[in-house]
Amino acid sequence: MPLQTSALALGSASSKLFTTGDTIAFCNNGSKSCLLNHINFSRHSHKSHCKRRCSVYASSRVSDTQHSGLVQDSAPSAEALQDARRSADWKVAKAYIDSGLIYEGMVEGYNGGGLLIKFHSLVGFLPFPQLSPSHFCKERGKGLQEIAKGLPGSLISVKVIQADEENKKLIFSEKEAVWSKFSEQISVGDVFEARVGSMEDYGAFVHLRFPDGLYHLTGLVHVSEVSWDLVQDIRDILTEGDDVRVKIINIDREKSRITLSIKQLEEDPLLETLDKVIPQDGSVDPDSLSTSTSTSNDIEPLPGLASILEELVQEDGIDDVRISRQGFEKRVVSQDLQLWLSNSPAINRKFTLLARAGRQVQEIQLTTTLDQEGIKKALQHVLERVP
Repeated sequence: MPLQTSALALGSASSKLFTTGDTIAFCNNGSKSCLLNHINFSRHSHKSHCKRRCSVYASSRVSDTQHSGLVQDSAPSAEALQDARRSADWKVAKAYIDSGLIYEGMVEGYNGGGLLIKFHSLVGFLPFPQLSPSHFCKERGKGLQEIAKGLPGSLISVKVIQADEENKKLIFSEKEAVWSKFSEQISVGDVFEARVGSMEDYGAFVHLRFPDGLYHLTGLVHVSEVSWDLVQDIRDILTEGDDVRVKIINIDREKSRITLSIKQLEEDPLLETLDKVIPQDGSVDPDSLSTSTSTSNDIEPLPGLASILEELVQEDGIDDVRISRQGFEKRVVSQDLQLWLSNSPAINRKFTLLARAGRQVQEIQLTTTLDQEGIKKALQHVLERVP
């Protein structure tokens, strides 16, 4: 009657027997022996770990009458070895996520949604939205499919962002890889030449050009940061592919986000005097500009301004507050009440404050002994008290 027995490996007196779970790996290398565990063996089966031939023995059914003490072996199938190797490579992919390391992968091909990237014995997916902007800016006017046609066979730096062995999902991102490489080279306040990419109702995504001439990182210019004028539709101002200059105003390194501004590269006109906001050179309708030399009651204050002025005159160092002139702009920046300090220095203890709401602008004169910083503090105190 046949018996189920464990496999035995027989060798010379100088050889040794090693077991690895259900598999026994035996390598006779002269006076040396080596053990290949099932993971390393599967992952590196294409490499020779021993200079001489290795034999892998599995459990065999042996007759207790005719073949007592002898081994009948059968090597693992090629499919079993491939499965073991793939399982090991899934573990490697998960290790890349944990470490955050960058992987240089070969582009195997592409489909309608992205690129196919070789990862050892596996093939993963890089969605088109996860591509670096350098591809689009380098190939101006080309669509995604046209760009993808030229990428098979090339190496691409990526990060593994998902490794789900059970559902066979291996996802890569080139954007995250270039963020790791280039985000340390930028700071708030930096000014970049850039190119406009996609646009949404809330703003435009703009690609930053680095000294190597490539566009590695992308930031958002919010619609409020495009112009000092009120922008109803950003598409009226910008077009995809436009070259612009932008200033970095915020970096969220945890979320890999950059906030940009176009308008902050220009000085807000209302930081100047009212004469520059509304020129008095005959180019403006005289009816759009009125002046007052008596009291602030001659001009009706903008909604919400009267209570601010009443509180402001109570502040130490401020002797008088009155609206001196008003005008109407052709543009609308904001419907909300805004207060601005003029850049002009005080003359004869008189300092200029500008108030704006919608198209209406009013110039306010303060008679004060305070300097510009003192006026700022006084305004802060007032605004804390006024609802």
